[in-house]
Amino acid sequence: MGTGDGAPPDRPLMAPGRAAFRIARRAAALLAALLLAPALAAAELKLPPGFSVHVYVSGEGFASSAGSGARGVPSSSTLAFDDTGSLYLARTGRRYSGGEVEDVWPIYRIKPGGARLTPATEAGFFYGPPLPNAQVAAVRGGRELLVTTFDRERKVGVLYRMLDGRAELVAGGTPERGAPLLSQPEGAAVDSAGNIYVADRARGVVVKLDPSGRVVDPRWLGVRRTRLVAARGDQVWIGSDGDAEAPWQRGTGEIWRVAPGSPPAVALRGPVAAAIGVSPTGQLFVADRHAAKIVVLDAGGQVVEFASFTDGDAPRSLCFAPVTPETRRAGIAGDLFVITISRGAWQVNEILRISGPFDELVQGRTR
Repeated sequence: MGTGDGAPPDRPLMAPGRAAFRIARRAAALLAALLLAPALAAAELKLPPGFSVHVYVSGEGFASSAGSGARGVPSSSTLAFDDTGSLYLARTGRRYSGGEVEDVWPIYRIKPGGARLTPATEAGFFYGPPLPNAQVAAVRGGRELLVTTFDRERKVGVLYRMLDGRAELVAGGTPERGAPLLSQPEGAAVDSAGNIYVADRARGVVVKLDPSGRVVDPRWLGVRRTRLVAARGDQVWIGSDGDAEAPWQRGTGEIWRVAPGSPPAVALRGPVAAAIGVSPTGQLFVADRHAAKIVVLDAGGQVVEFASFTDGDAPRSLCFAPVTPETRRAGIAGDLFVITISRGAWQVNEILRISGPFDELVQGRTR
């Protein structure tokens, strides 16, 4: 008959001393692995002095390429805050791929304080109706959530406003005749006058709308594969994927700046930006997924590194919490929030909160 350690039946049983030694060695190896695992799992985020980082939204039980134990919420690539401090996330649809993929989901709303989601609890965070390929684009007036969607096969896109969980069409949709206004709307932004700028990647244009949604200029700016828009005051920044077929591919991207009294100009040319966002102090922050960095574009056009990721982690999107009485009470006013990809597992993401002296950043450096 066989032995407990798998020795053939014609061999003598292992001597007690030798067996004890092997058991002890295995135990030591297991203990070492357990002690080493947390160190290997803890990727480092390098920040300037005075800044700190904490996980704000995470989850467990959602599938990923890293296995069922990977932390995070289902793949999300856009986020925005309203003035109450609620955070909105959109599950990523199949904007750049075909096939039968479930891509119709509600938006997530995370109340101040953060959250940890599971498959059993995520429905409690759903906000509004399910929408195809939805992206959280911007918040207007501190309350209205602007969301873009599109139908890949029909090449028809829509810009919605969402308030109290109800979605209303602002622009786009199927026209009675002629070509649709929006084909693949992605990012959107609002200037100080309430005008809305929508980036249509498929058409390579930025469409300008007035506050009511009426078209001011269907080709306000022509930029190849434009996908990102950010605004503060009367200044508008536009991010383009350039020659990259998809935003996760490498290529030569561009960030344009449009300011009153000046012609549109390229403020930054280089890697494809995953996201852009303007800080409360007016600086443009850029998430560079390929370089695993967040950089700051200062007023002089210089690029300075703000944060760097390690061990396969990378930034996917970012935004700043507004500075309001409600966000001050919640302790998040003016903080930077970043959607991260952990160890290359893009199917689940975590949202990090970065706090620190953003108001002291001068040309991308702290005083």
